[in-house]
Amino acid sequence: MHPPKPRLFHISEQPGISIFTPRPSPSHFENITGDVVFAISDQLLHNYLLPRDCPRVTFYAGADTTDTDKQKFMSNTTASHVIAVESGWYQQIKETTLYCYEFLPDDFMLIDECAGYYVSYKPVVPVVVTVVDDIMAALLNRDTELRFMPSLTEIAVAVRNSSLRFSLIRMRNAKGVLMS
Repeated sequence: MHPPKPRLFHISEQPGISIFTPRPSPSHFENITGDVVFAISDQLLHNYLLPRDCPRVTFYAGADTTDTDKQKFMSNTTASHVIAVESGWYQQIKETTLYCYEFLPDDFMLIDECAGYYVSYKPVVPVVVTVVDDIMAALLNRDTELRFMPSLTEIAVAVRNSSLRFSLIRMRNAKGVLMS
């Protein structure tokens, strides 16, 4: 028996995209061999329900996460996932409208389970578009804690050096954080 196919999405600040054409990957993945369309799994969609350039540290406990790290990072929340953003992004998060494009999963393959990344080498036509005009409400409805912090420097380093499952997204835009 095959596992159920995932629901896949692409988040954009641009409305009205009728077809997604493969493009070069903005990041290096050894298993990408050409231009692709990226999609995110429903399970980790919350990581992208923010303005595109907003730096963020996202994390959750996985099967290999130690009890010490669960206690250190997750003991003060009942949410299954945490997203930390800089406080300076609060207003832009409140004012940004996002467009959530859903794709059929048929032409996609998983390239990063921890981050929920899928790619297709073929052009993709969205089957549904949902407007997200209240990002914070959308995140709160997804069992996600949104943490506003003056700086992401310490949490990015701590999460990277932990046993948590995580993504460090758009960190080049964070204040004072140098990440390779």
